[in-house]
Amino acid sequence: MSYKQIKWMILLIPTITVGLWEYIRHQFLMPYLSMDAGNWLTPVIVYLVSVTLLSRLFRMLESARAALEQERASKTALAARDQLARELHDGISQSLFLLSVKADKAGRSLSGTSHEQEIREIQKTVHEVNTYVRQAIAQLRYVPSPIADPEAVALLAQVESIVSDTLPEADVQWHWTEISLSPKEQVELLACIREALLNVHKHAKATKVQVHAEGSISDWSVHIQDNGIGLQGDPMLLKDRYGLRITKERAEQMGWIFRLESRPGDTRMIIGKGHT
Repeated sequence: MSYKQIKWMILLIPTITVGLWEYIRHQFLMPYLSMDAGNWLTPVIVYLVSVTLLSRLFRMLESARAALEQERASKTALAARDQLARELHDGISQSLFLLSVKADKAGRSLSGTSHEQEIREIQKTVHEVNTYVRQAIAQLRYVPSPIADPEAVALLAQVESIVSDTLPEADVQWHWTEISLSPKEQVELLACIREALLNVHKHAKATKVQVHAEGSISDWSVHIQDNGIGLQGDPMLLKDRYGLRITKERAEQMGWIFRLESRPGDTRMIIGKGHT
């Protein structure tokens, strides 16, 4: 039953009930029922009908209204995401492309000079930032599938997209099927996973990488593990590991657990909640 039909039913049922009762009362019950008794029975009958029928219709109306509001909010959010994706593509992405072209031109001009290494560093940074932006655009334009457990499916799809863009050879083991994360929490978790994979790609020299997630709504964990060379000393104090510090800060700001365990051949970053 549609929202409009429910509204009309709520309006018509009391009217029809009173009209039908008055007709039956005057046509068939006048010899047996006094006027005062009939007047007292009218509100009782309306109340009983309201309790049995209208209360159910009101619940249906509330459910229909909630569904409409959720659909409207989803459409608004999708429109905002699409607008932001267009702005990223038309603004930052195109500017990065132009910067990349200029860096390549400068690299050819300064090839063989003392500035060649600096230009290569700039090209590398531009490429990494461009990768970040492309992933952000892809995630903004991703529309979750309207099937069972859509939140879990949507998050897994975005993780697989990040893996495809950063470390296609990584193995994804996703056993986290009951997800209850706010949009902000999902964004922060995806950013942590992306940064961990980029760090493995740039520094670990690993041949095997795994992204493993498991848990329930209140007790979950995500492990990013590799068999690379590991980290020497405290990685949070290394000058070239800003991403690790940012990832730790992200997790701590969300109230999550963050652990980094490393030795040659086995390094893992663990982000989670509960008894991880």
